[in-house]
Amino acid sequence: MKVFRIIGRSIRDAFKSVFRNFSLSMASILCATITLMVVSISILIAANINDTTKSLESELSIVVYIEQDATSDDITFLKSKMEKIENVDKVVYKSKDEWKKEMSEYNSSFSTIFENYDSNPLLDSFSINVKDAASLNKVAEQVRKLDHVKSANYGEDAVGKILSVFDVVEKVTVIVVISLIFVTAFLITNTIKLTIYSRRNEIEIMRLVGSSNTAIKMPFVVEGFVIGVLGSLIPVIVTIYGYIIAYGKLHGYLITELIKLISPYNFVFYVALLIMGLGAIIGMFGSLMAVRKYLKI
Repeated sequence: MKVFRIIGRSIRDAFKSVFRNFSLSMASILCATITLMVVSISILIAANINDTTKSLESELSIVVYIEQDATSDDITFLKSKMEKIENVDKVVYKSKDEWKKEMSEYNSSFSTIFENYDSNPLLDSFSINVKDAASLNKVAEQVRKLDHVKSANYGEDAVGKILSVFDVVEKVTVIVVISLIFVTAFLITNTIKLTIYSRRNEIEIMRLVGSSNTAIKMPFVVEGFVIGVLGSLIPVIVTIYGYIIAYGKLHGYLITELIKLISPYNFVFYVALLIMGLGAIIGMFGSLMAVRKYLKI
């Protein structure tokens, strides 16, 4: 029962303190709101880029063209060798006749071109999917060393540049999020510090009458929690409705069709819960730092 009394009184005192120091609390809440808004945008961008990167990686494949004079036995043996290469997930064979048929159906002009040849000028090929996109270059190099392989390419230049850009953006957003979290915690720490100073006489009386350390500290921790949660309300609302509206306006794509946005449901609600949780945790963390440093008990 004593624990419940302490919690109940702490919640009551926390809300009283927020309204008693309204201008100071509003400054912290506003800073938390702005910070968490930027954090939310950063998380949304990072999540979508990460999803796009994984999607690109899953679709990347090495196209291997086989020399014209390779026999069916050579092709079968070559396939078995490629399947044994480390990080190779799947090897799919496509004959030159299948290529010819597919190209002719895609565009009638190809059919006209092929009629000018006595035999099929195309090459048999393999498509290799890897388990990890980072191993594409290594696998391609090993495949090129095999007998009867004419070429093995995966568009390394373009793919490398795209993945490098995405990797940089992800790292920058992570740094931004971490930095903003510490900034918010610092602001809330200062708010609680000033609150402690303004209530120093009251705290001294509580000490004299024998109040426990927990009973003295708890209201400040709850106050930080309240500030964090209040600061997260607007970012949560903007995150949910803003992303849903943006998704509809952009038709599910960001800038280019290369970057496909994650469907809002239920993704946006998870992000909103994360933002509210971050607000609460940051508020409590800032309060604990202030209590430990400035409340000498």
